Amino acid sequence: MGAANVIPGVSGGTIALITGIFERLINAIKSFDFEALRLLLQFKFKEFSSKVDLYFLLILFSGAAVGVLSFARIFDYFFTHYPIYIWALFMGLILASVFFVIKTINHWNVSVVISLSIGLIISVSISLMTPMSENDAILYLFLCGVVAICSMILPGLSGSFVLVLMGNYQLIVIDAVNHLNIKILIPVAAGAGFGLLVFSHILAYIYRKFRNQTIAVLSGFIMGSLMILWPWKNEIYKLTSLGGFLLKKNGEKILAGYSWYIPHINNESLIAFGFILAGILIIYFIEKISAKSH
Repeated sequence: MGAANVIPGVSGGTIALITGIFERLINAIKSFDFEALRLLLQFKFKEFSSKVDLYFLLILFSGAAVGVLSFARIFDYFFTHYPIYIWALFMGLILASVFFVIKTINHWNVSVVISLSIGLIISVSISLMTPMSENDAILYLFLCGVVAICSMILPGLSGSFVLVLMGNYQLIVIDAVNHLNIKILIPVAAGAGFGLLVFSHILAYIYRKFRNQTIAVLSGFIMGSLMILWPWKNEIYKLTSLGGFLLKKNGEKILAGYSWYIPHINNESLIAFGFILAGILIIYFIEKISAKSH
């Protein structure tokens, strides 16, 4: 999940859904309420741990933290030197994810189809939005944490891509994480914690009452994210009124969007298709391992 959340266009929630831990994760997070606080203040650690599924959360978020810290550096290298191959791998991951997520819908009707369509439309619309400019104000960083964490636990809605749209992906995910910039990370983490506690209650209720429709909407989110993951695209950067590139504080160009194209059949595109297949196989084996563990 941590590795997935580093990737613009890929959601850690997708991994949670296909591995069968999504509902448990949401229920565990929403268990942090006044009753849990009372148990903690009374030093009833065993009861507190049982109520909030503490060991599950500790193991999961420890793994996610390791994933974020390690893969932020790895992906930074591959995005710089082999962008088509890394996007192709991610596309394969999501293609397979769509299949396994939709497979969990146990009853199809008109409302489920409509829900799938709504999710797809929302996701594609987000993909076509123009990214904002970078902003390191504390309140804005807090808001980035709130919005990003909500999208990170939603399958198919990438927290990293939302940060791209908000203009702070490079600042938070690459620069702050790699250099452990506390001034940036603390307000983002505070926003993430707040957003996680509030949003988990809403999502748990909707998931419990409208399971198939919820999965359909999330599947639409995942399908729509394929547009961003298409490997063959050119980056479009924001321009000044004089025609030059608009730059961030660190001198880097500001991304405005992408222009997509159909590749020619050559060695590079064949290797890219191989990476797409590798991504599909990775999700296939993850799903098989998950099925055995249940």
